[in-house]
Amino acid sequence: MKEIKAFVRPHQADHVIDALESSPDSPGVTVSDVRGFGHPKGGGPARLTERTKLEIVVPDDQVEDVLSAIIEHARTGRFGDGKIFVSDVADAVRIRTGERGAAAVRFPEEA
Repeated sequence: MKEIKAFVRPHQADHVIDALESSPDSPGVTVSDVRGFGHPKGGGPARLTERTKLEIVVPDDQVEDVLSAIIEHARTGRFGDGKIFVSDVADAVRIRTGERGAAAVRFPEEA
């Protein structure tokens, strides 16, 4: 499993979420409004900017599809479009049932 953290412009976040929801294997998404700074263009002073952070956990075979959807729907072509980070997930546990691994991040067949 992989965790994908994407930092996108706030006005692009809904476009990304809509694209992810419309995919056949729609992943769950956690959304947070965040502020931060990176490396300013031209070496000027850093300043905090508003971004939306999307956190998504998917099986390894879905990573490229999710990355493509994020890039396609978050890209404006301007400096500051954001960043995506992909990390390994060692384990996951569904608190309610104790399910572990991939079963913990997928919807159960019966609620």
